[in-house]
Amino acid sequence: MTLRVCFVCTGNICRSPMAEHVFRTRVEEAGLSGAVEISSAGTDGWHVGEGADPRTVHVLQEGGYPTAHTARQFHRDWFRHLDLVLALDAGHLRILRRLAPTPQDAAKVRLLRSYDPAAAADEQDVLDPYYGDPDGFEECLRVVEAASDGLLDAVRGRLDERPPAPDNA
Repeated sequence: MTLRVCFVCTGNICRSPMAEHVFRTRVEEAGLSGAVEISSAGTDGWHVGEGADPRTVHVLQEGGYPTAHTARQFHRDWFRHLDLVLALDAGHLRILRRLAPTPQDAAKVRLLRSYDPAAAADEQDVLDPYYGDPDGFEECLRVVEAASDGLLDAVRGRLDERPPAPDNA
């Protein structure tokens, strides 16, 4: 059984594709590629069909991460297929919980930084680097990397809790 994770920011060109690529790399390095499906999307459709922001691409390349990306908009019917929806800031968290068709779906939505044990309770947002300088993208990558380590631990725990697949031999 596959655990399905989706990262969500506003336009799906900066923070969420960065989180998607960082976390996918962590999952691959952990040997869990077959057990975890990772995607990203935006709450808004402004950039649907576009690639990631060039500044995002640059910091991902500098960090040794892949960069292929096509922006999408999150749809409420995706909840039925997702196990975990990771909001990049409190505004996305509110939007996604309002979109959730059921209380069980709303419970799937978490803030990414909630998985970073070093993040203070009042510092749970991954700040949007879009309107800033390149340093903001570098800081965004550092924050995403820190949270991804804790997220990987949580995902491992969830995978360990799942019943094993039936033996068809």
